[in-house]
Amino acid sequence: MFPMDIWFTYTTACVLLVLSPGPDNLLAIGRGLSQGRLAALVSGLSSGLGILFHVTTASLGLTLLIQTSTVAFWVVKLVGAAYLLWLGIKVLRAKSLITFAPAARQPLRSILLTGFLSAALNPKPGLFVLAFIPQFINPALGSVTVQMLVYGFWFALLTAVGFSLMGIFATRLSQYIYKRPRLANGLNLGAGLTFIVSGLSIAALSQK
Repeated sequence: MFPMDIWFTYTTACVLLVLSPGPDNLLAIGRGLSQGRLAALVSGLSSGLGILFHVTTASLGLTLLIQTSTVAFWVVKLVGAAYLLWLGIKVLRAKSLITFAPAARQPLRSILLTGFLSAALNPKPGLFVLAFIPQFINPALGSVTVQMLVYGFWFALLTAVGFSLMGIFATRLSQYIYKRPRLANGLNLGAGLTFIVSGLSIAALSQK
């Protein structure tokens, strides 16, 4: 059902996508810099769960509904854009994504929820899953639903592992940044602007 050559090609494409800069891996890196490896691991895991949410809903037809229904598409798009904009403004105002102040540390539950919502409320991954994964599915090899779920789970796992590793290795920079508060402020500024730009790009996303 899963030929090795197709699996290798699919895995390579997923890895390249995971390595591409975006708000979700930036979250994991920020958590790793400010709160250490466990926070980075939780943030990466939450992003993987968000991708898994899109895979499951795509398999159940919700993502197809978003793609074909104008109302559903606009609702998901506006909610996702508003959340990222709110997250970006919050980071810019509080400068709390990359920080070393103990009082500003976020509980792991909050980190998990933030990472999950960042991925789950963004319609781009859902539309990507619907457009990307079916290219590797061959109905002649077995159940389309099973293939969709397996490929999707693998993508979610690679996302969780990749983002977690980014955050974990980012902790090595913590002492360097700790001694340079201006650099930390600059990183928070860049992170906040990235979330805002991502939110605006989602708001401008057109239904195809």
